[in-house]
Amino acid sequence: MPPTDATANAGTAPVTDTGTTSPTAPESRIGPAADAGADSEDTLDLHLPDEFVALFAEDTGADGSRSLGATATATATAGQAGASATSAATVEREGAGAGTTTATCAPEAPPASTTPNPDDLLGGVADWGPLSTPAGALHLVPVRIERDLPIISRWMNDPAVTAFWGLAGPDNAIEEHLRSQLAGDGRSVPCMGLLEGTPMSYWEIYRADLDPLARHYPARPHDTGVHLLIGGMGDRGRGLGGTLLRAVADLALDKRPACARVVAEPDIRNTPSVAAFLTAGFRFAAEIDLPAKRAALMIRDRSLRHLL
Repeated sequence: MPPTDATANAGTAPVTDTGTTSPTAPESRIGPAADAGADSEDTLDLHLPDEFVALFAEDTGADGSRSLGATATATATAGQAGASATSAATVEREGAGAGTTTATCAPEAPPASTTPNPDDLLGGVADWGPLSTPAGALHLVPVRIERDLPIISRWMNDPAVTAFWGLAGPDNAIEEHLRSQLAGDGRSVPCMGLLEGTPMSYWEIYRADLDPLARHYPARPHDTGVHLLIGGMGDRGRGLGGTLLRAVADLALDKRPACARVVAEPDIRNTPSVAAFLTAGFRFAAEIDLPAKRAALMIRDRSLRHLL
């Protein structure tokens, strides 16, 4: 579980337990066999509609050969074409990756131009765009290793940050932390926070309901988690944390209609961070024990956003 506050602890990369369930075979709805004599009489008295007879009428050719009527032939041809399309779609789907379970009627893979972005689990954080805050325009830009690793590494090696994030060390350790998210399925998106165009913060926007954090609190579907690190010393102690957290939490609620709550879990010892979340309209929900820390569970509710 990644760290979660303005100076929060580092944790493990998000994982999801998966399992396979087999649907129970439905009970047969066919009743006991009825009296054979009664069935035979009903069948003998059955008269087929004229349309049904015409569908399967046989034509006799000049040479005496017999073939299906035009309507039946068209129906059979369409059925064969549908079966061929289904088979082709199934082959494409199976070729998408090893271990993929394919349904008989699997749809064709979408064209490359419509393939979902890797961060679709969060609704496309890269497209959230800049937002106006009392401190200026803030833009969350997904991390690019070659561009952002040096500055993130410098921030993580600040002694004031190390105590809570635990990512101090050579660049390769921090790079591994970033790549574990960038190479994932989009449930966590690391971002640089640009205030008026200047990099000054590091963010992680993640699906809390799909994160190991969900094992430690009563998670709800689409809960969105937020981690924040204010990078430069000159930007700390000015109230920026609360201002930016409120703006980003509201942005997440605006961009993710299915999300009813934004959550965070700063280290309970990190009083300035807890205070920043309270200033941002989060409420203190509980103390929870996580693998690397005792945390304050902070929640910003959609229903209370205009009251707190």
